[in-house]
Order: sequence, then C-alpha cells, then structure tokens
Amino acid sequence: MKAVLTYHSIDDSRSPISVSLDAFERHVAWLVSGRVRVVPLDELASRPPDEDAVAITFDDAFVNFDTCAAPRLVAHGLPATLFVVTEYVGATNHWNGRPAPGIPSLPLLDWPALERLAASGVALGAHTRTHPDLTTLDPGSVDEEIFGSAECLKARSGRSPRAFAYPYGRFNRAVASRVSTAFSWACTTELRALGADEDPCLLPRLDMYYFQRPGQLETWDTPEFRARLTLRRSLRRLRSALPTRRGQATA
Repeated sequence: MKAVLTYHSIDDSRSPISVSLDAFERHVAWLVSGRVRVVPLDELASRPPDEDAVAITFDDAFVNFDTCAAPRLVAHGLPATLFVVTEYVGATNHWNGRPAPGIPSLPLLDWPALERLAASGVALGAHTRTHPDLTTLDPGSVDEEIFGSAECLKARSGRSPRAFAYPYGRFNRAVASRVSTAFSWACTTELRALGADEDPCLLPRLDMYYFQRPGQLETWDTPEFRARLTLRRSLRRLRSALPTRRGQATA
C-alpha cells in the first residue's frame, strides 16, 4: 500500500490539526523500522504498486515543525515536504486576520528558518499566498494565489516548488486545472491511500491525527487498518454533508 501522510502541528493541544509529540515520536520509530519505505513525494507515484511506501507532508509551516519534527526527520534521513503559506511567513495561522474555532493560535516559520530547512533537504511546497478557499475566488484571484505562491517560493529559496496543497482540501475542476499548469503534484485532504491511477494533482492523503494512539499506525495495510480508514472517511463525508442539509453553503 502506498500513501501520502499528512501532519500540520506537533503540539499537545488535541486540536484537529495537532499530533502530540509522543505520538509523532512513535510514528518516526515506526517509519525507520523498515516496515515501509519512506520516499520523497516526487518519487511515491513511481514506486511499484505493491510496495509499502509513504511520503511525509506537513501543511502550514508552523514553528514547531522546525523545533519538533525536522530534527527527528533529518536525524533519521526521512524526507518530507513542507507546504508554505507565503504571505503569512513569520506570522501566525490567523488566516484572514482571525483564529479558526477550535484551532490553536500558532506561530509560523520565518524565511531564514525556511531557507535553512530547505538547505537541510526539506522540500518546500506551495500552500497558496493567504490560505483561502480557492473555490470561492474569481479566476484572477485563483491565479494570484497559485502562481504567486510559487513565484515567491522560487524567489526566496532559489528553487521552483513542484508540489502544492489545497487549503482546507477544497478545489473544483477549474482550480485543479490551474494548479496542474504550475505544479507536478498537488495534495487534497481526501482520506485514503493511493490507487493505481491517481491524478497527480489530486493526491489523497492519510491524516495522522487519526493514528495517534499506540499501535494504530503499526497495523498498516491490515484489515483493521483499512476498516479504520473506511470508518473515518465515512464520518468525514457525513460531516461535510451536514451544512447542506441545514441549508448552509458548502465549498
């Protein structure tokens, strides 16, 4: 089984974007155990279809990636892609100037730290300029968010980013089409492993928030693991459908 693993913040707040440090250390121990091959995101799709392989991604570029995650990943030679919101570098995750309910207010990495991480081998990917729901924007604004973030990362790091992550996992056909012209890969928040013929700009991911308890990730590719994925995916779909039933707008 092949999959893209995703994290946001390494902290003990128990929020929906958080994985505890204890859980992350267990994950790293499992990743270096040899049970799966850990490869860069660029290489995952080309691995044999029957190989157990994963790529590691982090969204938003929180300071705790540098203080908690990167030292452990680099020490074990585990490649990772860090998705950066370019206009919020050095600020906080108060997208649009306000905190999200249930999400901790957390500092984001500044440019010197990002450049140092890139030099250490961390791949920097784009996560738009300002972290909007791209499906709500006009075409010009969509292009500004997508291409503007890529241009900024290239100017600051000297490398054109090859990967992109959709804020909130939201996209439509028009958005995905524009992303595909700027990036080789793009990640959604669809909760599943990779299939045989994935669209490279609509890659699903496994949110590690759901695998924090001891022993959960270690059941990789067993009936128990797949049943857990199916249940979590069904619950996500149910939650996303609830606003529509209440007459509220959805992305």
